[in-house]
Amino acid sequence: MPETLLGFDFGTKRIGVAVGQSLTGTAAPLTTLVTINGKPDWEAIGALIAEWKPAAFVLGFPVDLDGSENDIADRVKKFARQLHGRYHLPVHLIDETLSSIEAERHSGPKARSEGRNDAIAAAIILETWLNQ
Repeated sequence: MPETLLGFDFGTKRIGVAVGQSLTGTAAPLTTLVTINGKPDWEAIGALIAEWKPAAFVLGFPVDLDGSENDIADRVKKFARQLHGRYHLPVHLIDETLSSIEAERHSGPKARSEGRNDAIAAAIILETWLNQ
């Protein structure tokens, strides 16, 4: 049965969101949410979940090139626990190494300043997970 999934590229200032389909193995950028005092905008996340009705979430997990967790890893783990606790859906973590760099390569530096690269990075993260 085909499933819809939401992908997230978590950041302390912005969270990129993408939607994908297990049937096609593809994902598309949806939006970039601005955090509120460093915290996720749960109202906006809830609205996206209500609209897309995902079966699961895929969350990019920050790993340094040497394989170690980077300084934001604990915040990403907390966000994963909160997603699961609030919406009772599975949360899959996937290495997001270089996803932001790849997003900028596809869209250019102007997209970063406009906040679009976060949603593009979320799509890259989700599509990578779908195609594993």
